[in-house]
Amino acid sequence: MGQLALAAKITHVPSMYLSELPGDRHGTRQDAIDGHVEIGRRCRELGVDTLVVFDTHWLVNANYHLNCAPHWEGTYTSNELPHFISNMRFGFSGNPELGRILTKACCEQGVETLAHDATTLAPEYGTLVPMRYMNADQHFKVVSVSAMCTSHYLNDSARLGWAMREAVEKHYDGKVAFLASGSLSHRFAQNGLAPEFAFRIWSPFLEKLDAEVVAMWKNGEWGDFCAMLPEYASKGHGEGFMHDTAMLLGALGWSAYDGKVDVVTPYFAASGTGQINAVFPVTPQDGHAVPPPEASRATSYKAFPRL
Repeated sequence: MGQLALAAKITHVPSMYLSELPGDRHGTRQDAIDGHVEIGRRCRELGVDTLVVFDTHWLVNANYHLNCAPHWEGTYTSNELPHFISNMRFGFSGNPELGRILTKACCEQGVETLAHDATTLAPEYGTLVPMRYMNADQHFKVVSVSAMCTSHYLNDSARLGWAMREAVEKHYDGKVAFLASGSLSHRFAQNGLAPEFAFRIWSPFLEKLDAEVVAMWKNGEWGDFCAMLPEYASKGHGEGFMHDTAMLLGALGWSAYDGKVDVVTPYFAASGTGQINAVFPVTPQDGHAVPPPEASRATSYKAFPRL
């Protein structure tokens, strides 16, 4: 019925908002902003109606969660970096119908997931920053997915991604984009050194590691990348332990994926971290290589809802 029309790994660095404002940082993230605008343009061209954002700034300690309220509007200040994002206006509509469809499919595939369509919870800036540039006119509906997962298996995140793709293709009448909102290496500059590392990666090791990963993506080396993802997430300081990336690759077929990325905004440094905007072409897949769920096979697991 429906279609996963576009998939991408995207940045959400708060210096993009700072780049809009008068001062020393004015215009310094225009390349990243332009990348978001281009991805939004491609989504429009493909007929996408909803952007599903895997948000590595939404921290959760149990289960997976979808924020699919009918609408959000307000003013946001980052608790993490209030001197970067302060009093930023936002507004866009959610997609409760799609949120419920996605949640049902994830639970049926053994990944315990909850949809929140009647909530006062606002999205985090891993969603808000991309929507500022991709969705300024509120053209798209939005579903935000928790992807800073503190107690979760990467295999569950991969399975969640695949379940969501199947849900879109089998049960949704529309076109959807999946956006993995998070960095590559995410080792922030040590306190006191942030200005010095505003446009630098924290260490040569992390910069070389990120460069090798981007080369693997361009070459389509997905078997090797999926095999190294747990160590890369740990040793490479992956943002949110790279659950957003696992979700994205799960949706694309995991190690059986056969696409090669189209880099929209080349790899760049921000406060010590490694960032990119890259589109992953969606190819036909049957899901055979996607890992089975982990948590639901634990001996103490009890299927939701619990009595």
